[in-house]
Amino acid sequence: MIRSQLSLIGDLERKVVKLSNPLCNSRDLFSLGKALELALPIIPEHHQNLAALSLEILGTFVDELPHSVKEGGMIRPGINATLDEYIDLTTNVQNKLSELEAMERARSGIQSLKVKYNGVFGYSFEITKANLDKVPKHFIRKQTLAQAERFVTEELSDLETKILSAQSRRCDLEFEIFQSLKKKALHLAQDLLRVCEEIAVLDLRASFAELAVTKQYVRPNLGEPGTDLELVGSRHPVIELLTHDAFVPNDIYLKPGHCILLTGPNMAGKSTLMRQVVLSTLLNQIGSFVPAKSARLPLMNQIHTRIGASDHLSRGLSTFMVEMTETAEILKAAGPDSIVILDEIGRGTSTYDGLSLAQAILEFFVDRVKPYLFFATHYHELTELSQSRPSIENFHMSIDEHQGSLVFLRRMRPGPANRSYGIEVAKQAGLPTSLTKRAQEILKDFAKQELTQIQKQLSLLSDASPSAAREEMEQSTTSLIEDIRKLNLNELTPLQALNALSELQKQALEEVKH
Repeated sequence: MIRSQLSLIGDLERKVVKLSNPLCNSRDLFSLGKALELALPIIPEHHQNLAALSLEILGTFVDELPHSVKEGGMIRPGINATLDEYIDLTTNVQNKLSELEAMERARSGIQSLKVKYNGVFGYSFEITKANLDKVPKHFIRKQTLAQAERFVTEELSDLETKILSAQSRRCDLEFEIFQSLKKKALHLAQDLLRVCEEIAVLDLRASFAELAVTKQYVRPNLGEPGTDLELVGSRHPVIELLTHDAFVPNDIYLKPGHCILLTGPNMAGKSTLMRQVVLSTLLNQIGSFVPAKSARLPLMNQIHTRIGASDHLSRGLSTFMVEMTETAEILKAAGPDSIVILDEIGRGTSTYDGLSLAQAILEFFVDRVKPYLFFATHYHELTELSQSRPSIENFHMSIDEHQGSLVFLRRMRPGPANRSYGIEVAKQAGLPTSLTKRAQEILKDFAKQELTQIQKQLSLLSDASPSAAREEMEQSTTSLIEDIRKLNLNELTPLQALNALSELQKQALEEVKH
């Protein structure tokens, strides 16, 4: 019942704001009165003054209102005695003239006497020349015609004056009444805004309740900051409404300070899973049930996301620069009671640079920031970090290969993904078969080149004398240590520190190659 009542009220706050607009008209004021009539009975607080305002507005205006407030026709009869006279004159002009005509015809005995109107001379009594001897003494000659003459009387002149001015006066008086009502409403603006807030809260709670019932949401247990995050049968509240297929729920468990390192191919559901956790966190903290079978969600102080990529060409920022800038901001702001989701960090630059930055960023979050962290990546090398950092937990979005095609199961499973399946996903996207076959060949060549390079490096190491290899390693180590010693970490921003670390790692990789 309340939901249907709320839908009839409409945007009450917008109606109130319109009062201060110079273009506010009688329809706007009437709409406010109608909305108050519907809203006041369903809110807990009693507003007697607003109830009186609503009654006055609805009792003053006619049901079918004109667009303009200066053309009349918007006030009901019975509101103002003077206005009623003007309304009577403007709506019953012909009746008034007919009554006067009949009265003068009876007085004079001239049956052909008629009231005529001329754009120049106005209203007059027209009498044929055959009846001129019967013209009453109070008639004043106004115009002579070929077959008749026209006369006026004091009563006809007074009526003409009233008729011609009544419409103008009616419009002015109706506008005054409208302005008076509008001022009353504006005087009660604070009370009106309180009602708007009460209706908004009621609308929010009713929406939450309807969503919880119709979509089978569950009441979450609100945990203290620093407790475990648990979602059983978690779903995405938006995507499940948009998809025609049954949404695949997932169970998510995350300890404070831990990271779910999520791998798997594109389109497998990594981003969706991370977003649904954050949305459930947000819904929980604004007082809503959440889309899950059961939920225990700790109180968070911040939500940080780095998902998607876009250039800011007008600001001269590339996709990669935007990504790094936003990541730097998150590094500064996030803390142990924050939830952070990072999607494909480092993909906007070369493979080695991207991998180095992704690993350094992940390590920084896990070692120093320690938020509730979700980190999705295609860099499978990062999954090795779980061996040295127990707080990093490897998970992947599972898939099934069936007759050369991928089937996305949308299930999060423990452990890392074995590969990215990029070419298979490209096939499903509709790329030409010849193109994807060529990509497979190139991939095999890259794998052979990488194996050859590793063998070459091992050969060089075996050919070198132990003392020479040791001496070369010591020189490289000394150089790297010296470079590290020169860094003033207190003066570096997080982004500058990451860049410096990337350069050092690059040097180390170059040394390994040589």
